[in-house]
Amino acid sequence: MSDTVRVIIARYQEDISWADELGYAYTVYDKSDTPIQESVSLENIGRESHTYLAHIVREYDRLAPLNVFVQGWPFDHIDDQKKGSVGMLRSMIERSVDRHIPFKGFAWFKLKCDRLGRPHNLGNPENEGRWAGWGNDIPLGDIFEKLFDAKFPRNLVVRAPAGLFAVTDERIRTRPKAFYEYALSLIEADPTDRKNTGHAFERLWQHIFNGNTAWNRSNYEHS
Repeated sequence: MSDTVRVIIARYQEDISWADELGYAYTVYDKSDTPIQESVSLENIGRESHTYLAHIVREYDRLAPLNVFVQGWPFDHIDDQKKGSVGMLRSMIERSVDRHIPFKGFAWFKLKCDRLGRPHNLGNPENEGRWAGWGNDIPLGDIFEKLFDAKFPRNLVVRAPAGLFAVTDERIRTRPKAFYEYALSLIEADPTDRKNTGHAFERLWQHIFNGNTAWNRSNYEHS
């Protein structure tokens, strides 16, 4: 396997025995009460978005050439029948390496939503209690306009939902470290995700990593 790849795993209580089978170097960030050995323990806030940003801030100057960000159990979202496998994920990573793709989402589906993240399922009765932000919209437009020197479009096409993607170190560094520190502060200001800030980031990764430096602000003030 390529030694240019590092897989960043956002774990809570999932079984991540699959990580060794994947065959790439990996780092586990563990938000459970009983972190597994050789993991990096993090406070359980902000969903996987907090984990990913924490890694980028921590490793900004020494990122792997290709960084693969996944949740503790990524397989339900990489196949439309919820039958994703380690082999399927490995093939997706290999294609990103072989084709030198700077950013690639791994979810099988795409989304199209407005500045409040609609349509979404955060108000569905069957999901009540599943998230702290149940019943609230997703502050997609607000977070977008805080992050970027750009206006939110009428509708946003989300080509990399579900927090599953690969991105090169060069593409990450098209935004300054201060950008990621600021983004992390937005999530830390909503630790239980009651305002669905973490959900917003799940729909913004492709824009964060689109390489458009014209969107960068001259400075970033922490909230």
